[in-house]
Amino acid sequence: MPKQLVATAPRKAELLNYEETPLAQGQVRVKVDYASPKHGSELADFRGERNQMEDIYDNDWQLFMPPNPDVAVGSPFGKWNIGNQWVGRITEIGPEVQGYEVGERLCGYGGIRESHVVNTINPKRLMKMPEDMCWKNAVCFDPAQFALGGIRDGQVKLGDRVAISGLGAIGAIAAQMAKLAGASYVAVIDPILKRREAAIRAGADEAFDPFTQDVGMELKKATNKLGVDVIIETSANEHALQACLRGLAYGGTIAFVGWARPFKGGLNLGMEAHFNNAKIVFSRACSEPNPEYPRWSWERIQKVCWGLLATNQVNCEEIVDPVIPFSEVADGYEQYVDRTPEQSIKLGVTFTA
Repeated sequence: MPKQLVATAPRKAELLNYEETPLAQGQVRVKVDYASPKHGSELADFRGERNQMEDIYDNDWQLFMPPNPDVAVGSPFGKWNIGNQWVGRITEIGPEVQGYEVGERLCGYGGIRESHVVNTINPKRLMKMPEDMCWKNAVCFDPAQFALGGIRDGQVKLGDRVAISGLGAIGAIAAQMAKLAGASYVAVIDPILKRREAAIRAGADEAFDPFTQDVGMELKKATNKLGVDVIIETSANEHALQACLRGLAYGGTIAFVGWARPFKGGLNLGMEAHFNNAKIVFSRACSEPNPEYPRWSWERIQKVCWGLLATNQVNCEEIVDPVIPFSEVADGYEQYVDRTPEQSIKLGVTFTA
């Protein structure tokens, strides 16, 4: 039987069997060649930590509200197929499928498993892949959208000095996008040496370690005391945000992309934020309407990101690292995503021999 990666308990992953299902109208079956998990919001769930605490976001009220006590909420553990994106080829076509062929290469959303059944009727996030497109770029489609959202919400302009705080996949991609947008200087900030070095090789101008350096002062030194015009903050850490406020130019903008939990100290908005007229914009690419609606939408962000990735204008070769065999993914996920994240940027999984 085919296998899938399942979270069976907090901080415990296993490869478990699943049964293939018959294809319904408009569906195709895809054999997965490569896959990748999230390292942010999915990890909080894996550890049993609810990022939103106990309340649930209500789209109608646009507020976090207590959950409905009449609706039973079971534990996801033992059922949850961990994973974010995959790349594979169509092996079977269901009834009334049009525009898809056996052998065609696709990228989609879903857990790390040997096969997926996907709907082809008005699909919103199922992408056809050019044969020459790197699979590592494809599985970075999701973080690329939030990176682009941050770049646009921060209004990065030609000649701006920019800093990227946090070098997970979103931050690493945002650093490349800042250069594409015309930034004259891009600094990257992360405590993990492996991530800083990869960002420098991908085009960043300078890298700082927040554990050993006063990042705010270093950004001011690098810009003749002015500070950087825009900072894309992806770590959602209050100490990182405080450092960003110190290194921001007077009247500059921080696009806060990370999904934060309650701050427990380390943030003082009465210091540089208050004196230097700082602007903090909260950025979430999938929140609709887009700040630039109707010209921009999440769908447009997706299309632009896919184009950048498909043409290798954004290169994720070093972002998806390490790459491990599917047979080792249970231990690998626990190690590289949960226990020792400093050993990875974004974990890749290969199903090919």
